[in-house]
Amino acid sequence: MLRRLPPLVLSLLACLVQPAHAQLASPGLDSQQCQLVKQHVLQPGAPVDCAQLQVVRFAYVDFDKVRHEDGEIMVMAAVAPQVKAVFDELLKRGFPLAQARLMEHYQGNDDASMADNNTSAFNDRPITGGKAISLHAYGLAIDINPLQNPYVRRDAQGRQIFSPPAGQGFGQRVASRAGSSEQVVELFAQHGFLIWGGDWKKPIDYQHFQVSRGMAERLAKLPLPQARQLFESSAVAYRACRSGHGNKPSDRKTCAAAAG
Repeated sequence: MLRRLPPLVLSLLACLVQPAHAQLASPGLDSQQCQLVKQHVLQPGAPVDCAQLQVVRFAYVDFDKVRHEDGEIMVMAAVAPQVKAVFDELLKRGFPLAQARLMEHYQGNDDASMADNNTSAFNDRPITGGKAISLHAYGLAIDINPLQNPYVRRDAQGRQIFSPPAGQGFGQRVASRAGSSEQVVELFAQHGFLIWGGDWKKPIDYQHFQVSRGMAERLAKLPLPQARQLFESSAVAYRACRSGHGNKPSDRKTCAAAAG
């Protein structure tokens, strides 16, 4: 007959068998993390500062179905709980990610991150091919699997240019292909990232999910509790709208416009 274990031992054993979920660091970056970000990613005059950013750590599976525990993504703290929910769900679905490292590993070089097929978010930079501030500079845009979901523009002669260049092999979209962003558009929208770059005409940015610029500017000006409440209310409004509409892409866009 087995001896009855003390409650403390039972509690510890229960913790050991709990499934891993995405973890939230405390809102705001610590001094060491902030210094790294300022050295490589955060420029003077950025729309957010270290106190407004947060790291979400999560487990994921790669394209060989191997599980990793080292996923990290930096976002505006206001959206961190929703981002946590997204990556928890990606793991649950077995949706593969090649890797997810913070942008300081690439000194803020977006081309290097894309070439490494890196999933990322915060990066204080202008939009690709332009001068306006990117939504990545707010920590309110997420790029997933850039190789499988490339950024596509046309040059002066009308030829398609892919970023990363190896992404050309994924220019013909197959929604069922492993790691394709088409599979998770609705998931991101359900959690407040209402805009998908794959809906754009030119350029097309299949890897890219973001909030609206108006929402980003509002969130950046609010204290954390109010900003978090605003973002979560947007996600709730989208889900409520979707429950009353069909599943066509046009219905998704209608609800995204109404909620964001």
